[in-house]
Amino acid sequence: MIREAIELMALGIEVLAVVIIVGGIIHGVGRYFFHYRRQAEDAYKRFKDKVGKALLLGLEFLVAADIIRTVALSPTLYNVAVLGVLVIIRTFLSWSLVLEMEGRWPWQPKGSSE
Repeated sequence: MIREAIELMALGIEVLAVVIIVGGIIHGVGRYFFHYRRQAEDAYKRFKDKVGKALLLGLEFLVAADIIRTVALSPTLYNVAVLGVLVIIRTFLSWSLVLEMEGRWPWQPKGSSE
């Protein structure tokens, strides 16, 4: 009974992550066309930031769901290793998104572009 509840919670978090990503993309596209029609100079940058933030938040929720599922349901050495690889890949994706959106690595202070 508890295992099913934990699995259901992990699935709910994954669904929330997908809703956040899809919702962020739809909202970003809508705002892009709004700003584009008003001929705003930074319409593309705003779009890129909006979609990037939605992807970052969605990735965080996906990692949380994977951790819950792995640690609570099947903490075998193989599953923990797979979780480690997934977390590394998603961390790299998050860093790449931050670099693309802000023009700096996450550990660099703002205003530094080295």
